[in-house]
Amino acid sequence: MMESGAHFCNSCGEQVGLDANGEVFVACHECYFPICKACFEYEVNEGRKSCLRCATPYADRRKDNDDAKVYGNQSTMAAQINVSQDVGLHARHVSTVSTVDSELNDEYGNPIWKNRVESWKEKDKKSKKKKSAPKVENEASIPQEQQMEEIQSSEAAAAEPLSIIIPVSKTRLTPYRVVIVVRLIILGLFFHYRVTNPVDSAFGLWLTSIICEIWFAFSWVLDQFPKWYPINRETFIDRLSARYERPGELSQLAAVDFFVSTVDPLKEPPLITANTVLSILAVDYPVDKVSCYVSDDGAAMLTFESLVETADFARKWVPFCKKFSIEPRAPEFYFSQKIDYLKDKVQPSFVKERRAMKRDYEEFKVRINALVAKAQKTPDEGWTMQDGTSWPGNNSRDHPGMIQVFLGHSGAHDIEGNELPRLVYVSREKRPGYQHHKKAGAENALVRVSAVLTNAPFILNLDCDHYVNNSKAVREAMCFLMDPVVGRDLCYVQFPQRFDGIDRSDRYANRNTVFFDVNMKGLDGIQGPMYVGTGCVFNRQALYGYSPPSMPKLPKSSSCCCCPSKKQTKDVSELYRDAKREELDAAIFNLREIDNYDEYERSMLISQMSFEKTFGLSTVFIESTLMENGGLPESADPSMLIKEAIHVISCGYEEKTAWGKEIGWIYGSVTEDILTGFKMQCRGWRSVYCMPLRPAFKGSAPINLSDRLHQVLRWALGSVEIFFSRHCPLWYGFAGGRLKWLQRLAYINTIVYPFTSLPLIAYCTLPAICLLTGKFIIPTLSNLASALFLGLFLSIIITSVLELRWSGVTIEALWRNEQFWVIGGVSAHLFAVFQGFLKMLAGVDTNFTVTAKAADDTEFGELYIIKWTTLLIPPTTLIIVNMVGVVAGFSDALNGGYESWGPLFGKVFFAFWVIFHLYPFLKGLMGRQNRTPTIVILWSVLLASVFSLVWVKINPFISRADSSSISQTCISIDC
Repeated sequence: MMESGAHFCNSCGEQVGLDANGEVFVACHECYFPICKACFEYEVNEGRKSCLRCATPYADRRKDNDDAKVYGNQSTMAAQINVSQDVGLHARHVSTVSTVDSELNDEYGNPIWKNRVESWKEKDKKSKKKKSAPKVENEASIPQEQQMEEIQSSEAAAAEPLSIIIPVSKTRLTPYRVVIVVRLIILGLFFHYRVTNPVDSAFGLWLTSIICEIWFAFSWVLDQFPKWYPINRETFIDRLSARYERPGELSQLAAVDFFVSTVDPLKEPPLITANTVLSILAVDYPVDKVSCYVSDDGAAMLTFESLVETADFARKWVPFCKKFSIEPRAPEFYFSQKIDYLKDKVQPSFVKERRAMKRDYEEFKVRINALVAKAQKTPDEGWTMQDGTSWPGNNSRDHPGMIQVFLGHSGAHDIEGNELPRLVYVSREKRPGYQHHKKAGAENALVRVSAVLTNAPFILNLDCDHYVNNSKAVREAMCFLMDPVVGRDLCYVQFPQRFDGIDRSDRYANRNTVFFDVNMKGLDGIQGPMYVGTGCVFNRQALYGYSPPSMPKLPKSSSCCCCPSKKQTKDVSELYRDAKREELDAAIFNLREIDNYDEYERSMLISQMSFEKTFGLSTVFIESTLMENGGLPESADPSMLIKEAIHVISCGYEEKTAWGKEIGWIYGSVTEDILTGFKMQCRGWRSVYCMPLRPAFKGSAPINLSDRLHQVLRWALGSVEIFFSRHCPLWYGFAGGRLKWLQRLAYINTIVYPFTSLPLIAYCTLPAICLLTGKFIIPTLSNLASALFLGLFLSIIITSVLELRWSGVTIEALWRNEQFWVIGGVSAHLFAVFQGFLKMLAGVDTNFTVTAKAADDTEFGELYIIKWTTLLIPPTTLIIVNMVGVVAGFSDALNGGYESWGPLFGKVFFAFWVIFHLYPFLKGLMGRQNRTPTIVILWSVLLASVFSLVWVKINPFISRADSSSISQTCISIDC
């Protein structure tokens, strides 16, 4: 039985191999438990002399070590012969942290770079063997039959998938696809009718409407087709625990580094940031696997002092959360819940401890608010710390890098004596004359700091106002990232954004429900959702610019590339050439693609020079980039890591490197999230959309009109910047052929949607023009034309209804999204387009300022805040013009008799379509007590009046012949 077929070791997974006699190696002759010679020797050296399965003592099979010694000598000789020729590369190493790392060779003359690679491999092998070797002493006391059953059950549980795909039911998806195709056909017939039937009496209006409608149809195609294959996913956290958290063993879950970014504590309240940090520290995950990095890009002493208070309060809050399994674990939002907190709580001490914790939190809030009140006025001499020294960040634009570790895995314990996760304060260096790239630069600094200090294989980034609402959110993500099948080519897991504090009707579509519950589900069925800036768990290797381990073969047939094939093959030479074409510009050697070399030869291919040009002059950081499973390199000196971390956040570290160009968060747009995700997926990576029943993260959104418009303006401006950059999806990333076509359509839609504002504002002006002039953009309808118009409206309604069925979105959310698409289109998107053109052509950076008024001290009081901003003028003007047009149209109909009421119906319907879409804007503009800023009304009335007077003066729809006849008629009248 042992001689037939290949046998694999149950510890390391390699082939068992042969013994000295050429026969299959057998360690235990009782149960024939398959184990290779290397693992057998490891077990013997560790003092385990019994079989892992049946606990029978091993026979005396100690091998002579001569072969190993010879192999070691050969390795040393080969290392001495193949000494790297790049002598003197480290002469320009500027780090002052580790003097040993800056030397080229070790004491035996071997290249230190090559030795490090070998030491990492040996360390990985030992760790894998340690993970796979159970405790023999415990197994010896368990009966063999019971032990076998436990092994089989554990193996069966480990073999089950950690997540599954739940496709949308065909009964819902098939009609949806059919209606999309039918709507395309109707659109084709509709445009054929519109183009072949011009309106001669209003040719300008007709031509304008045709151009606008063609663009709207193009935008609909870009938005609709990426939803062609929506899917849902389900995770199994219990299977994850059964596979990686076995009783009696150390947890094998991967470590995670949390990133929290903040800039101005006066605009981003420290109490909100503190709640975000507390929810991270109390997350349901092994404490030694969690590290929280807070980036203070404003170098504010208020942020630093608030983190000191937060770290102190965490010693009480974290054990309370874990003891009673409360949700959410952000104290502000937990204590503000209007629920029965005694429900499902059986511990008698819960009520007493909860009241005590609430008192402690109220005292914590008082201390934080006192710090905020103190920071309102900066002293003339600047802030000073408790020891009397000046705060290094008094000048937020010129200060050194600062790092402070508040909590850690060793030495920092809660009130019950348990360890706490690591909490690190980071403020990168800033100097005049350097480009710091705002949030993207701060995130890249956190990537380097975390790689030096903890180097977790996965990174979760959150905004300072987004707290962990589901303590098991990290485990949800690990069900994808740690799955050996799904996680292999996964660059990130994106969670939907959910928000607190929004009015029930969601007047300005702050929840973005249609985008997060419809569009993102559709993208998940193609190549994965796009990165939306927060609530995302990254694979660190993907951020470093590497390609996925198994890149798909370039398609040669004409089949649709949006549907992945079930069987894919790899051609090594073709993949290697493809990788070089795309990535050698960034000087990154993807060692996974070279399958024809053994491990020793792979290490010889690493170029120290190319890594420094790519990642910067930090040997410790470069070593960490090659450790796929995370962890600190053995050569790192723990006492010098802080100095090295300070070095990697210096303002000149990124100069002449690939940071922001090919690796990390990508620069060039205020919406760096779209660029970063786009670059990863162009390399062939996939992403996953995770929607747990309990929302993973929750944040706050600007609920008043002005703030909401400025948020949309920033997003739209970022899209326009990408459109004019080299990363535009219209032309970037075609060489590799790794971005699927439907995915590319989705990215194109994210960068061209602001330009819809130009035809949209023209289309919203047409009803008023038609009513004021008596003209219309559509000729007299025939029966065929009426059927086409009816079919088009029905297809729009049916598409929306079917979309609601498979997505679960409500009609109100869909209507709010439609309304704000018009509101944002005629205001924020329009200004973003002009600002983008000014920035591209003239280098002018225009800022639109916002001035706030006081809000009512009631629930949703902020909803009624009115802030003056230029963005309010265009939609206000459109409302006034269309209202004036409706009044003028009814006046003409009353004077014109019965026959004029028929043509009036279409024009008035058109005008009311605009008014209904702008109704939330009008309601927000009026506020609770009609407190609209006077300047908004004045500007809008002035523009509407000027427009009307100019129109009456020009009157372009009356021909010269008509005007001459009218003048002659007037002359012949006898006054």
